[in-house]
Amino acid sequence: MSTLTKAEPRKDQSPTQTESFLTPPANIRELKDAYLLEVEMPGVSKKGLDITVEGNELVIIGHRSDPHLEGVPVIRESRPVSYRRVFELDPSIHSGKLTAKIEQGILTLTLPKAEELKPRKIEVTD
Repeated sequence: MSTLTKAEPRKDQSPTQTESFLTPPANIRELKDAYLLEVEMPGVSKKGLDITVEGNELVIIGHRSDPHLEGVPVIRESRPVSYRRVFELDPSIHSGKLTAKIEQGILTLTLPKAEELKPRKIEVTD
């Protein structure tokens, strides 16, 4: 079950207005040159995503809108929802080279490792 959290008001909101967010589940995998962060955001499209890095903080916000449906709803269980997840970035991550893609409700971010942390071969001299 997802956790419902309250976010701080956005800059364009008054202090009395807050937005409710669901905390989406995430997986992190380490590869040779990068970390892969996968966040589940069903129903969120590229247009509904807002990904920012400020200092050492990665903030991911996704909005699932209410699709326009023809006809009269008989049962309606799907609702518009907003997701929010915040991660603290380790200094070993090159935050200027992050990439993101969303496919079938899974947001995948590639977080490259800083060059000094990548394995390198040391040549032996005579």
